[in-house]
Order: sequence, then C-alpha cells, then structure tokens
Amino acid sequence: MTPDATRLSGLGVRPQVTTARNAIFNTNGAQAVPLFRFPYGAHTASDVTLLNGLGYVPVGWTVDSLGRQGTSGGRTAEKVTARVLAAKTPGMIVLMHVGADPDDGTTLDADALAPMIKGLRDAGCTFTTLDALIR
Repeated sequence: MTPDATRLSGLGVRPQVTTARNAIFNTNGAQAVPLFRFPYGAHTASDVTLLNGLGYVPVGWTVDSLGRQGTSGGRTAEKVTARVLAAKTPGMIVLMHVGADPDDGTTLDADALAPMIKGLRDAGCTFTTLDALIR
C-alpha cells in the first residue's frame, strides 16, 4: 500500500521519491519526468517544499473519476463518465487509474475513457499533456 505523505516525516518521503526515481531509471535508462502526484492527494506545505528540493513539481487533479472503486464500489462506466463530464471546467485534470479493481476485476476508467473523451470534445474541450503545460 502506498503511504500517505502526511503521515511520514521528510525522512520518510525522501526515500519514497528517490527509490521510485531509481527504479524508473534502472528499468528504462531514462530519468523520471519531474512531476509528482501525492498518493491520495494528501500533502503538507513541507512535503511540497521537500519535493521541490528534489526537483519535482507536484500535480493535483480537479476530479477523481472514482473508477478505481469498481462495480463492487457501486460504480459503472456510465457513472464514471457522468462524474467527469459534470465536473468539466477549463484546465481540468482528471485522475484515473490504470488496471483493474482488485476486488471485482473491472476496468471502469478504461471502459469510460472513449465516451468521456467524446463528451468532453462535444462540449468544446481540447486536450494537452502535463509536460506541455510546464514548458
């Protein structure tokens, strides 16, 4: 389970970040993109300062699709899509998860992605990458 940064001291956060950075480099030989999402979105001002000192920019989200809750959590792909479309706003960032819900094996975020993109485009939204935003 991923630790909540607010429950760790700076001495606990630093190894989490550097271990992940080293694992990425050792896997593909490339440096990690300097963007960081705090697990659960939980952080303090000192966590952000520490992260900035390690060369990372924290990134949050505007809406969590909640697709990770799966059908066992009362979600459907339609509910995931509706949740994101209802929250649409300029500059929004949508939090979605890759993979299947461990309890029921559903992949609601993946199932909702195409209708979500269509709905956002139909509403006049365009898409970009985080990398493009920080340049």
